[in-house]
Amino acid sequence: MLTLLLCFLCMLVLPSRGMPACEQNVEVCEFTLEAELKLTMMYGKILTYAEDGNLYDYRVTNTSSAEPIPSAEVITGDGYEMPRMVFVFNGQFPGPPIEVWENQMVKVKVVNKLKNDGITIHWHGLHQAGTPFMDGVPFVSQCPILPEQTFIYLFKAYPKGTFWYHSHMGSQRTMGLYGPIIIHERKPIYPGLQEFTWTITDWNHDYDSEMAYYKMVYGIYEGRSKIKGTGSLDGSFFSMFRYHSGLLNGKGRYHNPVTGKHNGAPLSVFNVTGGSSYRVRVIAAGELYPFRVSVDQHLITIIASDGYYLEPVTVESFIINPGERFDFIINATQTVDNYWIRGETLEVGMNHTLEAILHYDGAPVNMDPTSQPANCTMDSMCVVVNCPFTYYPMEDYTKCITFDSLRSLEVQKTPLKSDGMFQEQFLNFAFPGNKWTPGSINGIAYQQPVVSALTQPHEIDTQCTQDDCGEDKVCQCTWALPLHHAQTYQFVFLNMGSGKGWSHPIHMHGHSFYVLKMGYARYNETTAKLIGDNLDIDCRGNPDRTKSFCNNATWTNSSWLHGNVPDVELEKPPRKDTLIVPTGGYAVIRIKADNPGIWTLHCHIQIHNMDGMVMLLNESYSETPKIPNNFPSCRNYHGHHTADEEATSTAPVTTKVTPMLSTTTVKSTDNQMLCREMMGVYTKELFWGVVGCLIGIVALLFFILLVYMGLHRPRYGRGYTLEPVPGRLGFDNKGSDF
Repeated sequence: MLTLLLCFLCMLVLPSRGMPACEQNVEVCEFTLEAELKLTMMYGKILTYAEDGNLYDYRVTNTSSAEPIPSAEVITGDGYEMPRMVFVFNGQFPGPPIEVWENQMVKVKVVNKLKNDGITIHWHGLHQAGTPFMDGVPFVSQCPILPEQTFIYLFKAYPKGTFWYHSHMGSQRTMGLYGPIIIHERKPIYPGLQEFTWTITDWNHDYDSEMAYYKMVYGIYEGRSKIKGTGSLDGSFFSMFRYHSGLLNGKGRYHNPVTGKHNGAPLSVFNVTGGSSYRVRVIAAGELYPFRVSVDQHLITIIASDGYYLEPVTVESFIINPGERFDFIINATQTVDNYWIRGETLEVGMNHTLEAILHYDGAPVNMDPTSQPANCTMDSMCVVVNCPFTYYPMEDYTKCITFDSLRSLEVQKTPLKSDGMFQEQFLNFAFPGNKWTPGSINGIAYQQPVVSALTQPHEIDTQCTQDDCGEDKVCQCTWALPLHHAQTYQFVFLNMGSGKGWSHPIHMHGHSFYVLKMGYARYNETTAKLIGDNLDIDCRGNPDRTKSFCNNATWTNSSWLHGNVPDVELEKPPRKDTLIVPTGGYAVIRIKADNPGIWTLHCHIQIHNMDGMVMLLNESYSETPKIPNNFPSCRNYHGHHTADEEATSTAPVTTKVTPMLSTTTVKSTDNQMLCREMMGVYTKELFWGVVGCLIGIVALLFFILLVYMGLHRPRYGRGYTLEPVPGRLGFDNKGSDF
């Protein structure tokens, strides 16, 4: 009865909105994330509207005498009054930050409270060494967590730095299922700094991210007019995504494109004290657009990217693409005032900006800044880090620092080439094709398996064939590239051929790779517009380079093959897990295949990812750690056959299985037995066999009970107590806890 009462009381406990940082001396840090649906601009069941940086009850007509609604208790988005559905963790958008210390074990209980959707959680940038089944990719490392189900993730907090978690299911990431995960170093390089975390994203308040994907594929229309896509400064394109606003930590403002006026929605405000320095961790969680991030009248010093320290470089701004992270230090040395924090997309002819406020102690409260961005001149040029091109237009007086120009703060143990232990792979991320032009890698559009590839490899039947795929062909299948244990792999990420035109931030699961070199397209030095591909790469295929799919590329100079590329940085290459591959250009990166598992490699622009720009890395599969007991499985169901039907059938049921991820073959009869075991299809012989076993178990239990009663009969008259005899059928209290 007491147990039942305690269980009932536990059901009444609601999860808290915040999750405190884990203490440094704790071995296992435990958190809970509940995924659920919310509506923007709702205060409970009361609709709100924005004015002058505050929120008010929809029934208020005179805001000067009304009490504002606490904006911290409302998911505002860009303040657009028509509520939009968002997916959230623990009622928050973005989700609550998870803060731990390096090498702690992290245990996260994920509860799916969504009504219709399965989810998984990917821990973006964490290597998951020894725990590849915790990587959180549906139908790769696990099966989806279905509504009302719970899944516990358990992994080591490594490496240290700025990371984030997000759903990896369909389009859920940009619908709100994301949040920061900060892994603090035990011996900080920059001690004593107060920290801020900025999570930024582009935003559409009319439709969700799934609708955004289909709008990209089929076009965006307003009335009977088709909306054209926008272009970048270098002449490349952006996919079709209707930008309404940018959000920083879930808050932004909608600017009416006709009037140019904003709706007065509340913004994120960061308080600083004059004379102090601050560390800012920036996470790009967006759908599509890169942002050029700056703080008016303040220089910023870039110190890290994707969790790894860089030699500091002081700049006016930096460009961040979906999936990337940058850390910088800002010194609050300006006049006490309010200053705009800006994030501008790279679109030409569009004023698409996200906004937040840097507020000095003593400056006016609840007042918009009047500050202006830097004035870039010939004598005082603005410097920008991480450009996806090499030039800004000459009249912009802006200098680019490309990412490969940066250096790691420390000397790196870059994997070196050695005879028999080195391979080079060329991978082209593009949209090639004639009538069908899907997102693809080397012309292969990803087909998602219906089973968990890591834990059910023999059941995958969507693998690629040589007949369907190849040079100047486009196909769809599940492509897994085998990586042999302990070998060094040099990847050349390309963005070339007939399917180029869009830059791609490429994210690799399971590794932080070494960036050795980047090659950019050819540009007009005055206008900064694209002229053509970088000619270091030979696309092969169609002799007309503009028509080649570039599915079988190589180095133009054959002496560069086998790891002999000149001008690569081997001593202090920066490390990344997400890197922009520029239109018409390439990136040379390296890893050592020392992290067994099945890892995803994909473009982190969500609509490109959903369109097929994904592949798998099958790394050292024979060395993969043992899968936890009772790990969930999933598969298609093709119906069942009774024993009589199987005996009389002229076309016996077989399962086509060509293992893609293992060298072991599986016979069709093995698969039939697997289906019977997993799906409960029993023959008569199996039925009576089970019944017989159950009868035997019951008889054995009855016999044990009789023996136990005989051993524990009370002994009266000789001073014996009623204690059990030790060592006989006794059990210790040591359970097992996974």
